[in-house]
Formats: sequence, C-alpha cells, structure tokens
Amino acid sequence: METNMPPLFSPVGPVGYVLKRYPRFSETFVVSEILAHEAAGQKLEIFALRDVEETHFQDMLGRVRAPVMRLKDRFSGCEGLWQRLDAARRELPGAWAVLERIDGIADGRDVAQALELAVMVRRRGLVHLHAHFGTVATSVARLAAAMAGIGYSFTAHAKDIYHDYDAPQQLDLKLRDADVCVTVSDYNLAHLRETFGPDPRLARVYNGLDLARFAHAAPDPQAREILAVGRLVEKKGFHILIEALRLMAEAGHAPVCRIVGHGEEQGDLARQIADSGLSGQVRLEGPRPQDEVIALMRRAAVMACPCIVGSDGNRDGLPTVLLEAMAIGLPVVSTDVVGIPELVRDGETGLLVPEADPEALAAALTRLVADVTQRRDLSVRARALIEAQFDVAAAASALRGHWAEAIQRRAGRQEAA
Repeated sequence: METNMPPLFSPVGPVGYVLKRYPRFSETFVVSEILAHEAAGQKLEIFALRDVEETHFQDMLGRVRAPVMRLKDRFSGCEGLWQRLDAARRELPGAWAVLERIDGIADGRDVAQALELAVMVRRRGLVHLHAHFGTVATSVARLAAAMAGIGYSFTAHAKDIYHDYDAPQQLDLKLRDADVCVTVSDYNLAHLRETFGPDPRLARVYNGLDLARFAHAAPDPQAREILAVGRLVEKKGFHILIEALRLMAEAGHAPVCRIVGHGEEQGDLARQIADSGLSGQVRLEGPRPQDEVIALMRRAAVMACPCIVGSDGNRDGLPTVLLEAMAIGLPVVSTDVVGIPELVRDGETGLLVPEADPEALAAALTRLVADVTQRRDLSVRARALIEAQFDVAAAASALRGHWAEAIQRRAGRQEAA
C-alpha cells in the first residue's frame, strides 16, 4: 500500500477546540483526535456551546485531560450580553471593530458566546482555535478568534458540505477568514475546490484511529453474522440493508444481523424488520460503547455499511466504523458514496456496491459470508491500508502542521505591519 503520511509535527502553543456539543456518543473521531494531540504533548482546552443531549458516553472520554468549558447559551435579558461586551471592551481592543463588521453569519447567541470565548482566549493565552463542523462551532470560533487577534481553523465534514440547511451556512465567508480548512476525504476536498476555488488553505486530513486499540486478527472462518453500526438515520441506509436481508432470506440464506445504534428511524426500522418476517434474525441493539462494538466486530463475519445520499442532501464522508472494522480485520461491504471508495477499494480492501441497491447489497453480503478465503484476503489488505493512511497520531500531527504554518504566517504579517 502506498503511504502519504506527513512527517510528525511538534506541538504548538495552547489551542482551543470549539465544539457545538461535547461529548457526543457518535463523534469518537473528535475524541480520538484530541487524545492523539495530548499524547504528542499538545495542550488543549475544549469549549462546548450547547448542552449535552445524550445519556450514553464512550469509555475513551475518561482519558481526555483537557479541561472542558461550557459557554452559557441561554440569556433571560440583556445583562448577560452587556457583561460580555464590557469585558471585551476592557480586555480586547480589537473586539469593537469586529462587531462593527458582523456580516450576518452569527445570531445574537453566537455573538454572546464569541465574546465570552474571546475573553477566555486572551486570559488563557491560547494561540489558535479549531472547530469541528462548519456550522455554529465555526461561526463562534471565527468571531472569537478575530476579537482575540488569533487565527482559527475548522474541519468541514460531509454534513457541512452537502446538507441542505434551512439557513445558509455561508461557508464561503468562513473559508475566507480561516487560516486553514481541513476535510476528511479527497472527494470532499475536490468538491470544496470546485465550489470555492483552488484555495491553498484547503487541505485533506483523514480521520484516524489509535491503532493500539484496534489489534488486527484474522476473521473467524466459522462466523456467519452480519453487523451494522451507526446512527439510525436516513443516510446510513439501514432500510436498504433490511431489504437486502429480506432478499437473502427469500433466497434461503437465513441471514443473522445485529444493527447497533440509535436515532430517529428506530421505530420505522423495527416495523420494517417485523413486516419483512425478520424479527427472529435481525436485532436492533441500541447504542453500545466502543469496547462492546469492537467485541461484536470480532464475532461477526462481515460489516455492512450501506450509506446513501439522504433526501436532504446529507451523506457520510468516511464513516469511522469502517475504519474500525477494517483495522481489526472484519471484512466490509459498503457503497460508492462520497469518500468511501478511497477507503473501501472494491475487491482489494472490501466490497463496494451502488447506493440504494438492495439486490447488489444482498449479493455482496451473501458472497462474503460464504467465502472464507476472500474474507481473509480483504482483511489483510484493509489493515495494511489503515496502517499506511489512517493512523490518528499521524493525522493529528498533520493538523498541527497546518496550525503551525498558520501561526507562523500570522506572526509574519503582524511583524510586517
């Protein structure tokens, strides 16, 4: 396998991570990235803009050392905003100029949080802000960085890029003011460049895994179970999977499948399973912590990841669960959506089928469950690709390299001024 991994970059000064909600059960990639930075000695502080909505959390959260600050996001009157304006007036000489040219990206709550964050940045000596997702977190990071006189960057995920939001997210303005924007696949990068121009601040940094937590093992030749993991939402394509399982059962293959996750489509999927006569073979397992998911992967024959483009344009970029399955040796079947073919190379590191095609999905799953030799070969090549291009330590290092370049450029401009 070819490798495009960059050299390792040293830590920069303290950096603030700006996230809409922290933690989120499904966003293991954010936690893995934070842990990789901390393992390299990078000092971080985490700023959460909204309350936590979930009751299940990943075990790996306990390893994060960075302090978490939850910025107030509800105000009963003008006093809270005035206090933040007064603190900014006293401590941030550039804040007023930023407020004068606010361009409509942020609402009043965003502005209040940006004021508070900017003062924290100055008091804590942070040198850079990084946001995940190009929506509210980037809106707040953009304003706060400008007020504090530092730079910011953000990771644009598939939802930011393709989802049809009710309110425009104005990625063009966020890209204009960012020191760097990274995204998680070459497909996303090409789309951003086509949409916004060949900006040198656009870069691809794959999500990565802590490979020490995902030891590879050859797939169990006796395994016959199909596993699927993800939020129960349209873009994951689990309704297509259930139809494929029905077709397999109709053909006499009697598939057994576990679907791990929770979400808005749980009721619809449960009804589809019952209506398809699959209640004895297909189980909705609900959410499970990562360690339990890994244990399920080690017992399965194949991972099904039937992603589609949702009716609202939302889609997956590179599902982390595919990385995890391929790292530990579980063969995968997925679809030709967005950046997935960069990871699942048909016949080499997994099997690819067209999206929303239950017949093709059923055929691929049937073939792979039965073919022990192909499962073993795919498993070995998939692990080699993960090691070459999806190690989280190298991915986090690449991101620090972008931060270091941005900080150096900003310092040069300030000296020249």
